[in-house]
Amino acid sequence: MDARLNLHTNPLTGKLFKHFNAAGKVIADSTLPTATQELVKIRASQINGCAFCTDMHTKDATAAGETATRLHLVATWREATVFTEAERAALELAEQGTRIADAAGGVTDEAWANAAKHYDEEQLAALVALIALINAYNRANVIVQQPAGDYVPGMFG
Repeated sequence: MDARLNLHTNPLTGKLFKHFNAAGKVIADSTLPTATQELVKIRASQINGCAFCTDMHTKDATAAGETATRLHLVATWREATVFTEAERAALELAEQGTRIADAAGGVTDEAWANAAKHYDEEQLAALVALIALINAYNRANVIVQQPAGDYVPGMFG
């Protein structure tokens, strides 16, 4: 299976993704816990049906020490007992921020207030930016039908 367009070698998307990656570095360097960042990226990617990003971020999370149990339960986090209250708040924000078109009004005040109980302003800003960025990556990969399965942690730098 080949992608409809090679996002990595195309000159325009190559330039664009350099900016996306720079934004991702700012988020990665924030005080938002790395485990939370990966869980949010995985959940948004699952919702969006982005196999490439789901593959990438589950492998990155594994390489960073995440457990298989938690990774297997991300899609069903509401019923799982393995996530902290802070992670659950981040996953709820990620779901609502990803499904904006599905919900009248977008992210609820309750979801925002719950996230704000667990994260400071910098971390909230990082969460907002992360949710927006992973959704942009997901959409590009889904549009071009980017194949998944061959990602190796660290292969992009």
